[in-house]
Formats: sequence, C-alpha cells, structure tokens
Amino acid sequence: MAGIDLHFHSRVSDGALSPTEVIDRAAARAPSLLALTDHDCTAGLAEAAAAAAGHGIDFLNGVEVSVTWGRHTVHIVGLGIDPGFPPLAAGLQRIRDGRVERARQMGESLAAAGIAGAFEGAMRWCDNPDMIGRTHFARHLVDSGAVKDVRTVFRKFLTPGKPGYVAHDWAGLEDAVGWITGAGGMAVIAHPGRYDMGRTLIERLILDFKAAGGEGVEVACGSHSLDDMHKFALHAERHQLYASSGSDFHAPGEGGRDVGYTEALPPLCRPVWQALSARIIRPAA
Repeated sequence: MAGIDLHFHSRVSDGALSPTEVIDRAAARAPSLLALTDHDCTAGLAEAAAAAAGHGIDFLNGVEVSVTWGRHTVHIVGLGIDPGFPPLAAGLQRIRDGRVERARQMGESLAAAGIAGAFEGAMRWCDNPDMIGRTHFARHLVDSGAVKDVRTVFRKFLTPGKPGYVAHDWAGLEDAVGWITGAGGMAVIAHPGRYDMGRTLIERLILDFKAAGGEGVEVACGSHSLDDMHKFALHAERHQLYASSGSDFHAPGEGGRDVGYTEALPPLCRPVWQALSARIIRPAA
C-alpha cells in the first residue's frame, strides 16, 4: 500500500514542485500507482504522466474539484478522467475565473489586520495567477516572517472567522460529480475527516454525493488519524463506496505525508484502483 498515492499536488495548483519534480520525489518510494490531483486544473497531467512512464510507474489522470455544499466547502477528487472532456474543462475554468478577485479580497482582509502586501506576495508563489489560493498566502506569510510556519498560519489566518478568510461559491456537488463521471472517471470525497461536520452531516453529504453519481471516499489520507481511517472505512462499507488513498502532499516540510506514501487500507475496503484498471496509463513495455 505504501506504493499507491492517488491524491497530491504540483505547482500547477498549490504544490511547491513541478509535475515532473513531484513524480520524481514519489518515485524514490518505488510506488506502483500514482495520480496527480491538482486543484481545479488538469494542466500538469501530461507532464506528470510522462514522468511516471519514465520511472516505469502506472498513472491515473486526476483532479481535485472545489465544491460548495450547503454552507461547507468540500473537495471531490476525480480519478481516471479524460482531461479533454469539454464540460469538465469548461467547469474547471469557471471555478478558476473567480480565484483572483477572491485573492484580492483576502489581501485586503490581511491588510486590515496589519499585514500589508499579502496579495502581491502570494502571487510571487503562484505559477498560474488564476490558481492563486490560501496556500500561496500561507507560504508568503511564512517567508516574510509574519508567521513561523504553515500550520500556524492556518490557526491564526485564512480560516473562517480569522483575518484573510473570504467565503466563496465553488462548483455545485452535482455539477462536479457529473463532470468527473462524464469524463469517464470516478468521483471520490477527499479527506472527509477534515470537514467540520458531525456524523449526521457527514452521512447527509455521502447520501447527496451518491445520489449525484459519486462512488468513492478517501479512507487513507495524509490528514487522517487511524481513528478517521477506520471510521471512513466503515462509512465506505455501509454506503457501498470504493476506498481511496492519498497523501495530499503539497510541499516538503509542510506537514502530513510525503508523496508516494499512504497507510494500508483496512481489509474490508474495496480499493478504487480495482474499479479503475481500464483507466490506468501504463508505461510502454
């Protein structure tokens, strides 16, 4: 299991490494299957797939779609997608279109709290301006000395009720799942243990997700405790969902799992990669 990682990021969204560099880093762990899942963007997939092939590693095209569900922001990973599927490409572009204005508002909120120049500073960490997000602000705040590390940033800033947080309407759950399944992929609820929801609300999210055509949930995840992992393994079994695993790696030294590493799924789980075998990009013999 340590050789399967189906959720991590590159500089195309809010990772710190290029698609080639993040695959090279994962390859040091001799993985058997990888999937790059940048936020709301598929521009790094061709490069990542080529890098994986160069290492002899199987690869799945992926994406992580930002979703507004009720008053909550949740993330839906798409695995085994065709990135050229027009409704998916158009939907992701609509999500990206709102990011820069949101980031300007985040900068204004931080300025009101005494931290000037945060928008410009965050932009310097972002290869693609339309992908600017909270992680780029966090890196700037650490680099500028305003905060000691990224974990502290998200305790003091950029989260609901704190300076720098700006609410935003992302894609609808039905739309996001529809884009992914229409593109031939499987929709997976990302890191469910991170959401500020009790059992009843998580159950409702899963039911709405299944009704939209979703089929998987992340069980092994970089931000999940062992208790989280076993709790969501039981959710997967009860709701007949496939189980996925991903490090959610963004950058060296930013906490969580390193890329290419995940915990073993509990035996009761049905792994997503078994259902996605036909979508795996395999290196030429």
